[in-house]
Amino acid sequence: MKLKTVILAGTALAFAGGTAMAKDMTIVSWGGAYQASQKAAYADPYVAENPDINVIWDESSNEAVAKLRAMNEAGNITWDLVDVVASDAIRLCDEGLALEIDPDTDLADAPDGTKASEDFGDLLVSECFIPQIVYSTTFGYRSDVAEWNGKEPDDICDVFDLETFPGKRSLEKRPINNMEWALLCDGVPKEEVYNVLETEEGQDRAFKKLDSIKDNVVWWSAGAETPQLLADKEVVIGSTYNGRLFSLIEEQDQPVKMLWDAQVFDLDGWIIPAGLPEDRLAMVKDFVKYATDTQRLADQAKYISYGPARKSSAPLVGKHADLGIEMAPHMPTDPNNAKNTFLYNYEWWADYRDDIDAKFQAWLAQ
Repeated sequence: MKLKTVILAGTALAFAGGTAMAKDMTIVSWGGAYQASQKAAYADPYVAENPDINVIWDESSNEAVAKLRAMNEAGNITWDLVDVVASDAIRLCDEGLALEIDPDTDLADAPDGTKASEDFGDLLVSECFIPQIVYSTTFGYRSDVAEWNGKEPDDICDVFDLETFPGKRSLEKRPINNMEWALLCDGVPKEEVYNVLETEEGQDRAFKKLDSIKDNVVWWSAGAETPQLLADKEVVIGSTYNGRLFSLIEEQDQPVKMLWDAQVFDLDGWIIPAGLPEDRLAMVKDFVKYATDTQRLADQAKYISYGPARKSSAPLVGKHADLGIEMAPHMPTDPNNAKNTFLYNYEWWADYRDDIDAKFQAWLAQ
């Protein structure tokens, strides 16, 4: 298990006649720049208003499904709130491991009184899912690679072109996105990708395309890895979350650019584990209602280039908290960045993830 990062967000409160100790709330997220944006935008302000709460951060979101299954089997749920992608929320909900929520009761209205169910709209993809952000998985590349002779990649299939763009790549150590990009670059039309991927032949076709670059791939598991690999010149092009690349480019001033072509839109948000005792559940629900209101989700965009999931938050997105640059042009949803996007199929992956995960790991081991 990864080392937990403990943030002492409250102290014991002294009262006449005794002392009340802070209540721990364990929040699971992804670490790095994204978790830092969550902490700055809503965890820290919430704790300032509720000093009896002590937030413990656990950076295990990439293992959320497996770990919640194990906790449920053991009858010991140690997490209070878990940040997951939409497809994992669907799986957890289907398995009874996540709590169903009522948006109009459990989440705050918009400032004009619009109910949360309308404000979040189609992004409420599961009865257990509480959306936070729209993000994309896309590629960053170094702009100073001498072997490229002044050329820069502008097409997703340049990732598979080792002749024009030689050098190491980094790809996430899971099938999601990699299988879709492989089929796109093997000539499958965008609208047919999931129909093809549903077949044994289609899966073999995707693996064969990935085979063409496999020997030049560094595999990553945490979103912070590709930015570090790019900064260290260990890879010349790599996939990760667009917010991580924003941090590398704008905050760290590295010679890296974005390749937005065929960026894969996805959703990220909270699930509340099923089976929490009433006192912990009440604490978590209070935090969630606070952390997903219109202003808080807009505030998160001050720290990272992810689009807020509420319609009412979008007009409130302003400048970066430290850099002073307008954040809207850096969002994956900006028209200049979204000219060719790939829409991730949450339900398809919720149905097929376990099976294709097993095949992908077997392929990696070959």
